[in-house]
Amino acid sequence: MWKPTNQPQTPGRPAEPERPTTSTPSAPAMSASEPPSAPRPVTTTTADQATIGKSLVIKGEVTGSESLYIDGRVEGSINLSGNRVTVGRNGVVAANINAREIVVLGKVRGNLTASDRVDIRSDGSLTGDVIAARISIEDGAFFKGGIDIRKGGQPQQKANGEDKPVASSEPAAVGARA
Repeated sequence: MWKPTNQPQTPGRPAEPERPTTSTPSAPAMSASEPPSAPRPVTTTTADQATIGKSLVIKGEVTGSESLYIDGRVEGSINLSGNRVTVGRNGVVAANINAREIVVLGKVRGNLTASDRVDIRSDGSLTGDVIAARISIEDGAFFKGGIDIRKGGQPQQKANGEDKPVASSEPAAVGARA
């Protein structure tokens, strides 16, 4: 009858059975020390990801602080600078995307700016320029545009014009000379 006593035990118990369930086939002794930390990020990543379903159409600006999976249509701009944006196989995006990591499985028309990497999968299609530290384009993928590889520390706001990155490189060189 003491529900407050049962409630603190209930959150602790479900977390413990989940860990052994995923790690029990491997080694029960290790599941108590290191493997529980591995399943947690996977579960957290899935829970922190929003989804735009097949039948949804969004026109405007998409911003936020969680990862996004797009399986519908988005027109406008997507700004999730510290997170991952995945355009699913059914996704059709006509927008500029700014994120930490961008994965293209569907169709994207717009410029991509990623602080980490852009991944265009075999069924993916991208028409637009890419600014990223790393890029991966699988065989069979469609890509039409330019690629600007930048180190992670460089500002991304200078991506609007090609003249600006040249100007930003010169003061750095002048600073190094002085």
